[in-house]
Amino acid sequence: MQIITDFIHRLYKRDDFIALHEPRFVGNEKKYLSECIDSTFVSSVGKFVDRFEAEFAAYVGSKYAIACVNGTAALHAALHVAGVREGDEVLTQALSFVATSNAISYCGAKPLFLDVNSKTLGLSAEALKRFLEQHCEVVDGVCKNKFSNKTIKACVPMHTFGHPCEIDAIAKLCREWHITLVEDSAESLGSSYKNKHTGTFGAMGVFSFNGNKVITSGGGGVVVTDDATLAKELKHITTTAKVPHNWEYVHNEVGFNYRLPNINAALLVAQMEQLERFLADKRAIAAEYETFFKDFDDIAFIKEPKDAKSNYWLNAIILKDKSTRDAFLEYSNAHGVMSRPVWRLLSELEMFAECYNDGLENSKYLQERVVNIPSGVRV
Repeated sequence: MQIITDFIHRLYKRDDFIALHEPRFVGNEKKYLSECIDSTFVSSVGKFVDRFEAEFAAYVGSKYAIACVNGTAALHAALHVAGVREGDEVLTQALSFVATSNAISYCGAKPLFLDVNSKTLGLSAEALKRFLEQHCEVVDGVCKNKFSNKTIKACVPMHTFGHPCEIDAIAKLCREWHITLVEDSAESLGSSYKNKHTGTFGAMGVFSFNGNKVITSGGGGVVVTDDATLAKELKHITTTAKVPHNWEYVHNEVGFNYRLPNINAALLVAQMEQLERFLADKRAIAAEYETFFKDFDDIAFIKEPKDAKSNYWLNAIILKDKSTRDAFLEYSNAHGVMSRPVWRLLSELEMFAECYNDGLENSKYLQERVVNIPSGVRV
Protein backbone atom coordinates (compact mmCIF):
# COMPACT_ATOMS: atom_id res chain seq x y z
CA MET A 1 0.00 0.00 0.00
CA GLN A 2 2.87 2.36 0.71
CA ILE A 3 4.18 1.94 -2.81
CA ILE A 4 0.81 3.20 -4.12
CA THR A 5 0.58 6.24 -1.84
CA ASP A 6 4.22 7.10 -2.59
CA PHE A 7 3.50 6.92 -6.32
CA ILE A 8 0.48 9.21 -6.01
CA HIS A 9 2.53 11.78 -4.09
CA ARG A 10 5.15 11.68 -6.86
CA LEU A 11 2.43 11.91 -9.53
CA TYR A 12 1.12 15.13 -8.00
CA LYS A 13 4.57 16.36 -6.90
CA ARG A 14 3.20 17.06 -3.44
CA ASP A 15 4.02 15.92 0.07
CA ASP A 16 0.83 17.21 1.73
CA PHE A 17 -2.63 15.65 1.72
CA ILE A 18 -3.93 15.01 -1.79
CA ALA A 19 -7.71 15.35 -2.17
CA LEU A 20 -9.80 13.21 -4.47
CA HIS A 21 -10.70 16.01 -6.87
CA GLU A 22 -9.99 19.67 -6.09
CA PRO A 23 -11.38 22.48 -8.26
CA ARG A 24 -8.96 24.67 -10.19
CA PHE A 25 -9.54 28.36 -10.89
CA VAL A 26 -6.69 29.41 -13.14
CA GLY A 27 -8.37 31.55 -15.80
CA ASN A 28 -10.86 34.40 -15.99
CA GLU A 29 -12.99 33.39 -13.00
CA LYS A 30 -12.27 36.48 -10.90
CA LYS A 31 -12.55 38.78 -13.91
CA TYR A 32 -15.96 37.45 -14.92
CA LEU A 33 -17.22 37.42 -11.33
CA SER A 34 -16.25 41.07 -11.03
CA GLU A 35 -18.05 41.89 -14.28
CA CYS A 36 -21.13 40.07 -13.03
CA ILE A 37 -21.11 41.92 -9.70
CA ASP A 38 -20.63 45.27 -11.39
CA SER A 39 -23.57 44.58 -13.70
CA THR A 40 -25.81 43.92 -10.62
CA PHE A 41 -27.31 40.96 -12.54
CA VAL A 42 -26.25 38.28 -10.08
CA SER A 43 -29.45 36.23 -9.93
CA SER A 44 -31.24 34.07 -12.49
CA VAL A 45 -30.86 36.27 -15.58
CA GLY A 46 -27.81 37.85 -17.17
CA LYS A 47 -25.36 37.62 -20.04
CA PHE A 48 -23.28 34.86 -18.46
CA VAL A 49 -26.28 32.50 -18.23
CA ASP A 50 -27.04 33.07 -21.91
CA ARG A 51 -23.39 32.76 -22.91
CA PHE A 52 -22.86 29.58 -20.93
CA GLU A 53 -25.95 27.89 -22.32
CA ALA A 54 -24.90 28.67 -25.89
CA GLU A 55 -21.30 27.59 -25.39
CA PHE A 56 -22.22 24.40 -23.57
CA ALA A 57 -24.74 23.33 -26.20
CA ALA A 58 -22.14 23.90 -28.90
CA TYR A 59 -19.51 21.93 -26.99
CA VAL A 60 -21.58 18.77 -26.49
CA GLY A 61 -23.31 19.04 -29.86
CA SER A 62 -26.88 19.66 -28.74
CA LYS A 63 -29.28 22.29 -30.03
CA TYR A 64 -30.33 23.57 -26.60
CA ALA A 65 -28.91 23.80 -23.08
CA ILE A 66 -30.92 24.94 -20.06
CA ALA A 67 -28.83 25.85 -17.02
CA CYS A 68 -30.08 24.84 -13.56
CA VAL A 69 -29.04 25.42 -9.98
CA ASN A 70 -27.56 21.92 -9.62
CA GLY A 71 -27.46 18.54 -11.33
CA THR A 72 -30.18 16.99 -9.18
CA ALA A 73 -32.58 19.82 -10.00
CA ALA A 74 -31.68 19.45 -13.68
CA LEU A 75 -32.48 15.74 -13.58
CA HIS A 76 -35.76 16.34 -11.75
CA ALA A 77 -36.78 18.96 -14.33
CA ALA A 78 -35.85 16.64 -17.19
CA LEU A 79 -37.90 13.77 -15.78
CA HIS A 80 -40.82 16.12 -15.13
CA VAL A 81 -40.97 17.36 -18.72
CA ALA A 82 -40.53 13.75 -19.88
CA GLY A 83 -43.91 13.14 -18.24
CA VAL A 84 -42.76 11.06 -15.27
CA ARG A 85 -45.51 11.28 -12.67
CA GLU A 86 -46.70 9.67 -9.46
CA GLY A 87 -47.15 5.92 -9.81
CA ASP A 88 -44.81 5.58 -12.80
CA GLU A 89 -41.67 3.44 -12.83
CA VAL A 90 -38.23 4.45 -14.05
CA LEU A 91 -35.44 2.04 -14.98
CA THR A 92 -32.01 2.91 -13.63
CA GLN A 93 -28.94 1.44 -11.94
CA ALA A 94 -28.30 0.85 -8.25
CA LEU A 95 -24.59 1.65 -8.63
CA SER A 96 -24.98 5.42 -8.71
CA PHE A 97 -24.98 8.55 -6.60
CA VAL A 98 -28.20 8.98 -4.63
CA ALA A 99 -29.27 12.01 -6.70
CA THR A 100 -30.28 9.70 -9.56
CA SER A 101 -33.01 7.98 -7.57
CA ASN A 102 -33.84 11.06 -5.53
CA ALA A 103 -34.85 12.90 -8.70
CA ILE A 104 -37.03 9.98 -9.74
CA SER A 105 -38.68 10.04 -6.32
CA TYR A 106 -39.34 13.80 -6.54
CA CYS A 107 -41.70 12.95 -9.42
CA GLY A 108 -43.56 10.45 -7.26
CA ALA A 109 -42.18 7.58 -9.36
CA LYS A 110 -40.31 4.45 -8.29
CA PRO A 111 -36.85 3.45 -9.47
CA LEU A 112 -36.37 -0.11 -10.72
CA PHE A 113 -32.75 -1.16 -10.24
CA LEU A 114 -30.97 -3.12 -12.97
CA ASP A 115 -27.40 -4.39 -12.98
CA VAL A 116 -24.40 -2.64 -14.48
CA ASN A 117 -21.93 -3.82 -17.07
CA SER A 118 -18.73 -4.90 -15.29
CA LYS A 119 -16.55 -3.12 -17.87
CA THR A 120 -18.35 0.23 -18.16
CA LEU A 121 -19.77 0.34 -14.59
CA GLY A 122 -22.89 1.84 -16.20
CA LEU A 123 -26.30 0.32 -16.89
CA SER A 124 -26.01 -3.02 -18.67
CA ALA A 125 -27.77 -3.16 -22.03
CA GLU A 126 -28.09 -6.92 -21.59
CA ALA A 127 -29.74 -6.52 -18.19
CA LEU A 128 -32.11 -3.91 -19.63
CA LYS A 129 -33.05 -6.14 -22.57
CA ARG A 130 -33.63 -9.12 -20.30
CA PHE A 131 -35.86 -7.14 -17.95
CA LEU A 132 -37.93 -5.67 -20.76
CA GLU A 133 -38.49 -9.03 -22.44
CA GLN A 134 -39.41 -10.78 -19.19
CA HIS A 135 -41.43 -8.08 -17.44
CA CYS A 136 -42.86 -5.69 -20.01
CA GLU A 137 -45.24 -5.25 -22.90
CA VAL A 138 -46.14 -2.28 -25.07
CA VAL A 139 -49.84 -1.40 -24.93
CA ASP A 140 -51.13 1.44 -27.13
CA GLY A 141 -47.64 2.87 -27.43
CA VAL A 142 -46.97 2.72 -23.68
CA CYS A 143 -44.50 0.41 -21.94
CA LYS A 144 -46.25 -1.48 -19.14
CA ASN A 145 -44.81 -3.62 -16.38
CA LYS A 146 -46.86 -6.82 -16.60
CA PHE A 147 -46.34 -7.61 -12.91
CA SER A 148 -46.98 -4.20 -11.30
CA ASN A 149 -49.28 -2.90 -14.07
CA LYS A 150 -47.39 0.40 -13.83
CA THR A 151 -46.17 2.51 -16.72
CA ILE A 152 -42.41 2.41 -17.28
CA LYS A 153 -42.01 5.98 -18.36
CA ALA A 154 -38.27 6.57 -18.51
CA CYS A 155 -34.82 5.04 -18.32
CA VAL A 156 -31.94 6.82 -16.58
CA PRO A 157 -28.53 5.24 -17.19
CA MET A 158 -25.50 6.88 -15.58
CA HIS A 159 -22.02 7.27 -17.09
CA THR A 160 -20.13 6.15 -13.98
CA PHE A 161 -16.94 8.08 -13.17
CA GLY A 162 -17.15 9.59 -16.65
CA HIS A 163 -16.90 6.25 -18.49
CA PRO A 164 -19.61 6.03 -21.17
CA CYS A 165 -22.05 3.14 -20.73
CA GLU A 166 -23.47 1.08 -23.62
CA ILE A 167 -25.59 4.06 -24.52
CA ASP A 168 -26.30 3.32 -28.17
CA ALA A 169 -27.71 -0.13 -27.36
CA ILE A 170 -29.67 1.32 -24.43
CA ALA A 171 -31.06 4.09 -26.65
CA LYS A 172 -32.17 1.51 -29.24
CA LEU A 173 -33.98 -0.55 -26.60
CA CYS A 174 -35.71 2.55 -25.24
CA ARG A 175 -36.97 3.47 -28.70
CA GLU A 176 -38.25 -0.05 -29.33
CA TRP A 177 -40.07 -0.17 -25.99
CA HIS A 178 -41.43 3.41 -26.05
CA ILE A 179 -39.42 4.54 -23.02
CA THR A 180 -38.00 8.06 -22.71
CA LEU A 181 -34.22 8.02 -22.32
CA VAL A 182 -32.77 10.63 -19.95
CA GLU A 183 -29.01 10.32 -19.58
CA ASP A 184 -27.46 11.00 -16.20
CA SER A 185 -24.26 12.51 -17.58
CA ALA A 186 -23.44 14.34 -14.35
CA GLU A 187 -19.90 12.96 -14.32
CA SER A 188 -19.12 12.71 -18.02
CA LEU A 189 -18.47 16.17 -19.45
CA GLY A 190 -15.86 15.63 -22.13
CA SER A 191 -16.69 11.93 -22.60
CA SER A 192 -17.95 10.48 -25.85
CA TYR A 193 -19.17 7.18 -27.26
CA LYS A 194 -18.45 6.41 -30.91
CA ASN A 195 -17.48 10.08 -31.36
CA LYS A 196 -20.80 11.37 -30.00
CA HIS A 197 -20.83 13.23 -26.70
CA THR A 198 -22.58 11.65 -23.74
CA GLY A 199 -25.91 13.21 -22.89
CA THR A 200 -26.95 13.52 -26.55
CA PHE A 201 -28.22 9.99 -27.24
CA GLY A 202 -31.65 10.31 -25.65
CA ALA A 203 -34.42 12.85 -25.32
CA MET A 204 -32.38 14.75 -22.73
CA GLY A 205 -29.04 14.60 -20.96
CA VAL A 206 -28.10 16.09 -17.61
CA PHE A 207 -24.72 17.37 -16.38
CA SER A 208 -23.46 18.55 -12.99
CA PHE A 209 -21.00 21.27 -11.99
CA ASN A 210 -20.63 20.43 -8.33
CA GLY A 211 -17.36 21.43 -6.68
CA ASN A 212 -15.75 18.07 -7.43
CA LYS A 213 -16.61 17.90 -11.14
CA VAL A 214 -14.25 18.54 -14.08
CA ILE A 215 -15.48 22.14 -14.20
CA THR A 216 -17.47 23.78 -11.43
CA SER A 217 -19.50 26.79 -10.42
CA GLY A 218 -19.68 25.61 -6.82
CA GLY A 219 -22.95 23.96 -7.79
CA GLY A 220 -24.85 24.13 -11.03
CA GLY A 221 -26.31 21.77 -13.60
CA VAL A 222 -27.64 21.77 -17.13
CA VAL A 223 -30.10 19.86 -19.30
CA VAL A 224 -29.31 19.42 -23.00
CA THR A 225 -31.76 18.43 -25.71
CA ASP A 226 -32.36 18.69 -29.45
CA ASP A 227 -36.12 18.99 -28.97
CA ALA A 228 -37.37 22.59 -29.20
CA THR A 229 -40.58 21.77 -27.34
CA LEU A 230 -38.75 20.12 -24.46
CA ALA A 231 -36.28 23.02 -24.29
CA LYS A 232 -39.11 25.54 -24.07
CA GLU A 233 -40.84 23.50 -21.35
CA LEU A 234 -37.58 23.16 -19.40
CA LYS A 235 -36.90 26.88 -19.52
CA HIS A 236 -40.45 27.58 -18.36
CA ILE A 237 -40.71 25.01 -15.57
CA THR A 238 -37.30 25.88 -14.11
CA THR A 239 -38.19 29.58 -13.86
CA THR A 240 -41.26 29.11 -11.62
CA ALA A 241 -43.49 28.68 -14.69
CA LYS A 242 -43.77 32.46 -15.02
CA VAL A 243 -45.51 33.69 -18.15
CA PRO A 244 -43.14 36.25 -19.77
CA HIS A 245 -44.23 39.84 -19.10
CA ASN A 246 -42.40 43.05 -18.24
CA TRP A 247 -44.22 43.54 -14.95
CA GLU A 248 -47.10 41.10 -14.43
CA TYR A 249 -46.59 38.04 -12.23
CA VAL A 250 -48.61 35.25 -13.78
CA HIS A 251 -47.65 31.61 -13.34
CA ASN A 252 -49.62 29.03 -15.30
CA GLU A 253 -48.56 25.84 -13.49
CA VAL A 254 -46.62 24.68 -10.46
CA GLY A 255 -43.03 25.43 -11.37
CA PHE A 256 -39.57 25.03 -9.90
CA ASN A 257 -37.14 27.75 -8.85
CA TYR A 258 -34.24 25.92 -10.48
CA ARG A 259 -32.50 28.52 -12.65
CA LEU A 260 -28.74 28.95 -12.36
CA PRO A 261 -27.73 32.38 -10.97
CA ASN A 262 -25.75 34.59 -13.34
CA ILE A 263 -22.92 34.80 -10.81
CA ASN A 264 -22.45 31.02 -10.96
CA ALA A 265 -22.69 31.09 -14.73
CA ALA A 266 -19.81 33.58 -14.77
CA LEU A 267 -17.64 30.96 -13.12
CA LEU A 268 -18.74 28.33 -15.63
CA VAL A 269 -17.93 30.52 -18.63
CA ALA A 270 -14.40 30.90 -17.30
CA GLN A 271 -14.13 27.20 -16.50
CA MET A 272 -15.29 26.25 -20.00
CA GLU A 273 -12.31 28.17 -21.35
CA GLN A 274 -10.05 25.77 -19.45
CA LEU A 275 -11.96 22.57 -20.16
CA GLU A 276 -9.76 21.10 -22.87
CA ARG A 277 -6.67 21.83 -20.80
CA PHE A 278 -8.22 20.10 -17.80
CA LEU A 279 -9.28 17.07 -19.85
CA ALA A 280 -5.83 16.66 -21.38
CA ASP A 281 -4.20 16.59 -17.95
CA LYS A 282 -6.78 14.14 -16.61
CA ARG A 283 -6.06 11.74 -19.47
CA ALA A 284 -2.35 12.08 -18.81
CA ILE A 285 -2.90 11.23 -15.13
CA ALA A 286 -5.02 8.21 -16.08
CA ALA A 287 -2.30 7.00 -18.47
CA GLU A 288 0.28 7.13 -15.68
CA TYR A 289 -2.04 5.25 -13.35
CA GLU A 290 -2.68 2.60 -15.99
CA THR A 291 1.03 2.05 -16.54
CA PHE A 292 1.73 1.92 -12.81
CA PHE A 293 -0.99 -0.59 -11.96
CA LYS A 294 0.03 -3.00 -14.74
CA ASP A 295 2.66 -4.31 -12.31
CA PHE A 296 -0.02 -5.43 -9.82
CA ASP A 297 -1.61 -8.85 -10.32
CA ASP A 298 -4.31 -8.24 -7.72
CA ILE A 299 -5.34 -4.67 -8.66
CA ALA A 300 -7.18 -3.69 -11.85
CA PHE A 301 -7.22 -0.09 -13.08
CA ILE A 302 -10.56 0.84 -14.65
CA LYS A 303 -9.94 1.99 -18.23
CA GLU A 304 -12.25 3.66 -20.71
CA PRO A 305 -14.57 1.14 -22.45
CA LYS A 306 -14.29 0.05 -26.07
CA ASP A 307 -15.48 2.65 -28.61
CA ALA A 308 -15.47 5.31 -25.87
CA LYS A 309 -13.38 8.28 -24.87
CA SER A 310 -13.59 8.97 -21.15
CA ASN A 311 -12.93 12.17 -19.28
CA TYR A 312 -11.54 10.02 -16.44
CA TRP A 313 -13.43 12.17 -13.95
CA LEU A 314 -12.59 9.86 -11.06
CA ASN A 315 -9.91 7.24 -11.52
CA ALA A 316 -10.75 3.93 -9.90
CA ILE A 317 -9.16 0.61 -9.10
CA ILE A 318 -10.69 -2.79 -8.33
CA LEU A 319 -9.15 -4.63 -5.39
CA LYS A 320 -9.37 -8.37 -4.78
CA ASP A 321 -11.94 -8.33 -1.98
CA LYS A 322 -13.73 -6.18 0.57
CA SER A 323 -11.18 -6.65 3.34
CA THR A 324 -8.36 -5.53 1.04
CA ARG A 325 -10.47 -2.55 -0.02
CA ASP A 326 -11.13 -1.54 3.56
CA ALA A 327 -7.45 -1.87 4.48
CA PHE A 328 -6.48 0.30 1.50
CA LEU A 329 -9.03 2.97 2.39
CA GLU A 330 -7.76 3.15 5.95
CA TYR A 331 -4.08 3.19 5.01
CA SER A 332 -4.26 5.70 2.14
CA ASN A 333 -6.40 8.22 4.01
CA ALA A 334 -4.07 7.97 7.01
CA HIS A 335 -1.03 8.56 4.80
CA GLY A 336 -1.95 11.70 2.92
CA VAL A 337 -3.90 10.28 -0.03
CA MET A 338 -7.66 10.62 -0.12
CA SER A 339 -9.54 7.58 -1.40
CA ARG A 340 -13.14 6.51 -1.13
CA PRO A 341 -15.27 3.44 -1.88
CA VAL A 342 -17.91 3.44 -4.56
CA TRP A 343 -21.36 4.49 -3.37
CA ARG A 344 -23.52 2.19 -1.28
CA LEU A 345 -25.92 0.56 -3.72
CA LEU A 346 -29.12 2.59 -3.85
CA SER A 347 -31.14 -0.59 -3.50
CA GLU A 348 -29.59 -1.04 -0.04
CA LEU A 349 -30.61 2.39 1.23
CA GLU A 350 -33.62 2.42 3.52
CA MET A 351 -35.82 4.59 1.32
CA PHE A 352 -35.28 2.39 -1.76
CA ALA A 353 -34.98 -1.03 -0.11
CA GLU A 354 -38.44 -2.15 -1.29
CA CYS A 355 -37.86 -1.18 -4.92
CA TYR A 356 -37.40 -3.92 -7.50
CA ASN A 357 -33.89 -5.09 -8.37
CA ASP A 358 -32.68 -7.85 -10.69
CA GLY A 359 -30.14 -9.36 -8.30
CA LEU A 360 -27.41 -6.83 -9.16
CA GLU A 361 -24.62 -9.41 -9.36
CA ASN A 362 -22.02 -7.11 -10.94
CA SER A 363 -23.09 -4.14 -8.85
CA LYS A 364 -22.60 -6.04 -5.60
CA TYR A 365 -19.21 -7.34 -6.71
CA LEU A 366 -18.02 -3.84 -7.58
CA GLN A 367 -19.44 -2.28 -4.42
CA GLU A 368 -17.13 -4.44 -2.32
CA ARG A 369 -13.98 -3.79 -4.35
CA VAL A 370 -13.94 -0.43 -6.16
CA VAL A 371 -11.91 2.45 -4.76
CA ASN A 372 -11.54 5.95 -6.21
CA ILE A 373 -8.10 7.57 -6.06
CA PRO A 374 -6.98 11.20 -6.59
CA SER A 375 -8.00 12.51 -9.99
CA GLY A 376 -7.84 16.31 -9.84
CA VAL A 377 -5.98 18.23 -12.52
CA ARG A 378 -2.44 19.43 -11.81
CA VAL A 379 -2.51 22.68 -13.80
